[in-house]
Amino acid sequence: MSTTKYSGRAVTLRCTFCLKLNRLDMDRARDRPHCGDCGRPFLLDRPTRISGDDLQRVVRDAGVPVLVDFYADWCGPCKIMAPVLDELAADRVGELLVAKIDTDANPQISASFDIRGIPTIILFRGGAEADRRTGALPRAALEEMLEAQG
Repeated sequence: MSTTKYSGRAVTLRCTFCLKLNRLDMDRARDRPHCGDCGRPFLLDRPTRISGDDLQRVVRDAGVPVLVDFYADWCGPCKIMAPVLDELAADRVGELLVAKIDTDANPQISASFDIRGIPTIILFRGGAEADRRTGALPRAALEEMLEAQG
């Protein structure tokens, strides 16, 4: 991890290539920050896949809201949500971290968050759950969710 100073709007994410944790300044998210270890880019303009092991740290350390999509690859409504979340992440890069957790690969985290249906979208602010919705949602409903907690 780097000794760079951050604005307080940073997130901690694991590099998908080398698996090292990196602290990323969200004010510079549009510049495609790179891993401090392997140099590969973090693509924050799209949903970021995180593991259940990293969820608590990502949410706790985030200086921006974190919108987490609990999904499964086989789920039809989850597939409907994917392009909506892609657009949201691209439009709000730097303001919001959009993350995805595969419930099949992370059953323990699904149980700990009492995920009973997918997709379940949970909004975290300041390290705590601020709102939750289950089922496929239109973009307007996600925007309302963000603004209501804003």
